[in-house]
Amino acid sequence: MKIRTGWIIPAALAAALLATGSAWAQKSGGILKIQHMDTPPSASIHEEATISTAVPFMGLYNNLVIFDQNVAKNSFESIVPDLATKWAWSADGKQLAFTLRQGVKWHDGKPFTAKDVACTFELLLVEGKLRRNPRGALFSNVEKVTADSDFAATFHLKERQPSLLALLATGYTPIYPCHIPSADMRRKPIGTGPFKLVEFKMNEGIKLVKNPDYWKPGRPYLDGIEYTVIADRSTRMLSFASGKFDMTFPTDLTVPLYKNMIRDAPHATCVMRGTGVSTNLIVNREVPPFDDPKIRRALALTLDRQAFIDILSEGEGKMGGAMLPPPDGVWGMPPEMVKTIIGYDNVPANREKARELMKEAGYGPDKRLKVKVSTRNIATFRDPATILIDHLKHIYVDGELEVIDTSIYYNRVFKKDYSVALNLTGSAVDDPDVTFFEGYACGSLRNYNNYCDPEMTKLFAAQSREIDHEKRLKMVWEIDRKLQEDIARPIIAHNRAAGCWQPYVKGVVLHSNSIYNGARFEDVWLDK
Repeated sequence: MKIRTGWIIPAALAAALLATGSAWAQKSGGILKIQHMDTPPSASIHEEATISTAVPFMGLYNNLVIFDQNVAKNSFESIVPDLATKWAWSADGKQLAFTLRQGVKWHDGKPFTAKDVACTFELLLVEGKLRRNPRGALFSNVEKVTADSDFAATFHLKERQPSLLALLATGYTPIYPCHIPSADMRRKPIGTGPFKLVEFKMNEGIKLVKNPDYWKPGRPYLDGIEYTVIADRSTRMLSFASGKFDMTFPTDLTVPLYKNMIRDAPHATCVMRGTGVSTNLIVNREVPPFDDPKIRRALALTLDRQAFIDILSEGEGKMGGAMLPPPDGVWGMPPEMVKTIIGYDNVPANREKARELMKEAGYGPDKRLKVKVSTRNIATFRDPATILIDHLKHIYVDGELEVIDTSIYYNRVFKKDYSVALNLTGSAVDDPDVTFFEGYACGSLRNYNNYCDPEMTKLFAAQSREIDHEKRLKMVWEIDRKLQEDIARPIIAHNRAAGCWQPYVKGVVLHSNSIYNGARFEDVWLDK
């Protein structure tokens, strides 16, 4: 294909055109039919901490900036304008000023202005503004956000934070309207995005329709998107393979299911990638007997991480600390460092030490500890929870599985209403500021087991300020090692997952280092 000289074409677009060889073939129209695992707790992205909300509702919104939806790996280089047209840092790195796009309307026709940006971050920064605020700790370094004019807003930081732009680019950081109460955003949300919500039914699904007044010319191509809730994963796989759906949920296929789908539906496109999600053990350290550090350490020492990986992902998952391991991740400890962490090697010796600790805490073969192992009622949580219960038997602990519907699971763990749980934790961005501040900082809502070490929190802040990448990397590795040795939240494995779509679905790009940032779907179209 030839591109006429004299035309001004953005570099990313030019690369895409050259790669596809079919520049102007996109067709408008059609409803994209996608499977969904379960009913989201609500539609309010700022109040939830699950992919079940992030994926179906991302298309309602815009951010100030966004990770390019057509680039598979999120990075600073892939951040592009969205509601902001440009931005600039102050010389001391403590102010980030945005120039905003003009002429943008909310779905109800009201104009978007800088006040909406300031209002959104007031929700995140002021305690009590939201029913729950799982990412409040993520923006703890933001002092305030000001609307300097109708189309200019500035973030004022307590300390320099080079990662801030990436934190603003995720699917978890949409801009909300000032004029809509936060309670209404849970069931009747409005945004400025390419799609509008028309239906949200518990245990049935979610229907989006094209926003005819979307500010981006020619987008979206689709007339709408329908997410249908099908609780049973086997049913989901069969119904996709038989052609009843256009697309699976983007993270629904494990490695074994991926291999089965390639065999059963060879016409489909399936992409396996790292998810930015870890399987982990959370223990309520405020509830006896788990307030005893000996018992918490014993629970961590009985984990056979390689067994989890072999069973659940046929060996393709990865061991690691809190940060996503390489090559998918930038900040994870190298494998040779991971192997030196207590509990990551020599499972028989670890379990012998765990049994000694349990005996010191008053338990043994004649006095076993009985506990409920809580988890979310979807297969990606239930399957590893079953393995966990088997591992606990080796150290005089008898676990009983307690499955909890998604609609209440996160409320339970937010309130610390559990004893031991098998959890999956995802990071919106592969950056230490997300992982450390959300998951391990004192008082963070997503710090599900209340690990709190003020000295560690100071180290979190120190690495956040560091502008030298190599120096920051070494700081992050040492922090991560210390978190694992503290049994802060034992990481079992970092997961891989796949999504599939039919051959006539075009323009889908699944992001490879976070599953939360690639569901805008404004560039997706149906070739039929």
